[in-house]
Amino acid sequence: MKLYVRNMVCIRCKMIVKQELKKLSLHCVIVELGEIEVLETISPGQLKALDTALLKYGLALMDDRKSILIEKIKKVIVELIHYADEPEKINFSDYLSEKLNHNYTYLANLFSETVGINIEHYIIMHKIERVKELLVYDELSLTEISYKLHYSSVAHLSNQFKKITGLTPSHFKKLKVYRRKGIVNPG
Repeated sequence: MKLYVRNMVCIRCKMIVKQELKKLSLHCVIVELGEIEVLETISPGQLKALDTALLKYGLALMDDRKSILIEKIKKVIVELIHYADEPEKINFSDYLSEKLNHNYTYLANLFSETVGINIEHYIIMHKIERVKELLVYDELSLTEISYKLHYSSVAHLSNQFKKITGLTPSHFKKLKVYRRKGIVNPG
């Protein structure tokens, strides 16, 4: 039986879902971002218990087709930006249309109406979160990060970063170093 879960966007979410399924003696076949499949047919009582358990973690079961499609859009974006080894330079609208088998205009309108922001802004927010992660890891230069996330230039990345966070990437990086020093040398 296939179920869809709202707000399931990370590996930790997948672990929580697996844990809650196990508590209900349900065996998962697939646990992906936003989507789970269990071996058994789930009783209404088990469904209610699972939904209640997931709500404690900010997750929720979904049964409405539009909500499921919104979560699929989010999943595709998150996977592409956060989990793809080296995301290809792609046209997001074409990619989403192809991946979800829907016209992009329909997807974009549904997303904007439901989520309250457009898909482009959602993508930018996730790209900036990914930039933050990469800055904190301190393994790549800003030029390498810019290239990895397909910005046209370091200046473009920096402008977008400042617009979203209010900080320049270098200032953000300094704050991270300062916080780390405070923890390591509290005196």
